Amino acid sequence: MLLEIRFHGRGGQGAVTAANMLVKAAWISGLWGQGFPFFGAERRGAPVAAFARISDKPIRIHCEIRSPSIVVVLDERLLTLVDVTKGLVPGGWIIANAKRRISEVLPKSKHYKRARVDATSVALSIGLVMAGWPIVNTAMLGALLKATGIMPIKSLISACMEEWSGKMGELNAQAATRAFNETVIEGD
Repeated sequence: MLLEIRFHGRGGQGAVTAANMLVKAAWISGLWGQGFPFFGAERRGAPVAAFARISDKPIRIHCEIRSPSIVVVLDERLLTLVDVTKGLVPGGWIIANAKRRISEVLPKSKHYKRARVDATSVALSIGLVMAGWPIVNTAMLGALLKATGIMPIKSLISACMEEWSGKMGELNAQAATRAFNETVIEGD
């Protein structure tokens, strides 16, 4: 098993942190992982990308991910601003922070699985906000785990509690758990 994951977000939303947290949770689960960002002239609010690889064996490749099996979209508006399906393998996953069905936004001719959760509402409802922005990255990781089943949610909760102490760790763990429970798998 080698899963290649691409995260689409906006500068300041935590796409890079999400990739690294997924890797940390993978290690806790006994899996292998690597996470890395793609940097250009990013600024707060501009579209950004980050990447992760998860495997049950050591990962020997260290190159850009061109054909992800999973795409995670942290901001619903990016579904129409960026080609989030670029390179997505047939049968791959699109997991989005979205209130409406992904199939309403993206072309139906693409062959991929879809899951969504309103991670923004989850973050706002529990007070997971920084500098006025809802922090949706850990909620989206909960949605990723629900959709794909690649590892147990308890590994992500442990990773959150190790990464952030006190209330911040608790809020991120709560966001991941709520999103895991509220994720909707879309059928055709």
